[in-house]
Amino acid sequence: MRRPRFPRRSRRWWLRASLLVLLDLLVAVVVGVTTASVHGSFGPHEARYEVTTDSTVTIDVGPLGRLLVRSPLPLTLGVRATVEEIPDTLTSVDPATTLAALSGDLQSYVQFFSAPQSTVHDVTLALIADAAVRAAVTALLLAGLWYVGRWLLGPARRAELATALRVHRRLVVAGVAGVAVCGTVLTSSTGPTPTRSTAAISPVFNGTPLQGARVTGRLGGVIDTYGGYVLSAVRENDAFYQAADQALVTAWGSRPADPVVWSRPSPTATPTATPSVSAAGSTASATDSPTGLAPQATGLAPQAAGLGGAVSASPTSSSSASPSPSPTRAQAKLVTVVVVSDLHCNVGMASLMHSVITLSRASLVLDAGDTTLDGTPVEQYCDTTFARAVPAGVALVTSPGNHDSDTTSKRYARSGATVLAGSVVTVDGIRILGDHDPSQTRVGGGTTSVAGETVTDAGARLADVACADKTGVDLLLIHNPPVGQEALDRGCVPAQISGHYHVRTDPEVVGEGVRYISSTTAGAQVNQPTIGPLHGVAELTVLRWDTETRRFVDYRVIAVHPDRTVTVGAAQPWPALPPAPSSAAGSSSAPGTGATVGTVPATAAP
Repeated sequence: MRRPRFPRRSRRWWLRASLLVLLDLLVAVVVGVTTASVHGSFGPHEARYEVTTDSTVTIDVGPLGRLLVRSPLPLTLGVRATVEEIPDTLTSVDPATTLAALSGDLQSYVQFFSAPQSTVHDVTLALIADAAVRAAVTALLLAGLWYVGRWLLGPARRAELATALRVHRRLVVAGVAGVAVCGTVLTSSTGPTPTRSTAAISPVFNGTPLQGARVTGRLGGVIDTYGGYVLSAVRENDAFYQAADQALVTAWGSRPADPVVWSRPSPTATPTATPSVSAAGSTASATDSPTGLAPQATGLAPQAAGLGGAVSASPTSSSSASPSPSPTRAQAKLVTVVVVSDLHCNVGMASLMHSVITLSRASLVLDAGDTTLDGTPVEQYCDTTFARAVPAGVALVTSPGNHDSDTTSKRYARSGATVLAGSVVTVDGIRILGDHDPSQTRVGGGTTSVAGETVTDAGARLADVACADKTGVDLLLIHNPPVGQEALDRGCVPAQISGHYHVRTDPEVVGEGVRYISSTTAGAQVNQPTIGPLHGVAELTVLRWDTETRRFVDYRVIAVHPDRTVTVGAAQPWPALPPAPSSAAGSSSAPGTGATVGTVPATAAP
């Protein structure tokens, strides 16, 4: 039986339709790519980025001149960055503090050149998205014009034109395609290319990724005079964090061993044959515990002997004997969590963040907020840098602080972070609740409430969400500690992690839960910039969470000091929860009925 064949006329129709679609897409892609442009940041400046066809990355600073670097893009494509003003929201200061503001701008340049790949990453994604939108609009517009033209001509006129052009159809198609492609390329942003006499190669960039860059106009003199200061600061910054990162690796290798944590005993186990390790480091049987459970089952983590201190970057010997598990007992399944807080755009700490996450084999990172300095659009690359410091496959959850904003939080979310927004999310089996800080702090503008909500209002709202959750909330992650007071008092959350004060408060029982306040991971100090080498101690925390008891087991503090040394503390047991009240938790208890210890006042914050 012969297969049916399409009529020749049908085949010609499909061929013509395919050629038209391909031509439409070709023109649309060319238009989209060559006309793409976005607004972004360049150091402390706003900037407009456009795709060009001159094989050059051009940084245009107006009357001062241009910086030109050979473009890494294919097909003669380049990028033009037109540097605009520093937004007044970033430097809202009075004349008396102008010099300090200029110093802050210098720190922003150092910050930018310390992690330029994040800006490049953001700009690239934005240009691709803009090009895709422009290409889609162009394709639809061309298709619409085609069908409108067919309708206006009518069948009779179209037949006459087809007959007249049939002899020259190949030439017509090629000509139309050539005109469309060349026209869009020639009308795209090409930018004037300076001659060799006006674009000298600056020696300041020797030994940097910008080596060989050409500089035009007065910008050459500015770079030759002041560029060395900026590059010197960048090199100092890089050297500081490289040395600190190496010290971290050394200190981690010499850290006290993790305490052994056992799972709950099997129903068929013989308790008297099961060794365990008490918090003091002595070996005891399970029957020594009034409950007959492993220490972590009551909220205490066993700690091996000799783990009461900390280990610095200088290698030291530390060993302890760990009991061998019996056939009826197995080690608990733990989730390792890294906590950072108040990073304040210190992108130098990104490499140490990455090292801590990798060395500890953490699967979850908690950012307790204040990731940026002022929440401005030019700080979006700060969020991108920290998000890229988290290895692939590791979850990142954040509760934005008073120095963050919706703009920077959206960028953080696009970079892979889970931004808490008042509802419970489950990550790595841990049910986490949190939200944006109810206050907003801006340079020169002070601290104001967001949408009229106070700390007390936000605390009551989150407590209601936690108490109404039937599955149970494992952790309240919130930037400002007092926001979680009511949820802890009502017994609706067993643990709270916060930041905000730039000073660590070790885990303590508050109400009917445990609160931990993390110190700043940027080494932030009063009246000191957070950019560049550390001016204060920067801390990160490594916690372990038991998947069976749904409680934290222990925590370990890592401190990075201004002298480039690193201290890795011993794992300390997480406090046990207080006995449960007779009434159902959170059902009718009022705030403040629990035995609160160490209540933190809701005063103005850093």
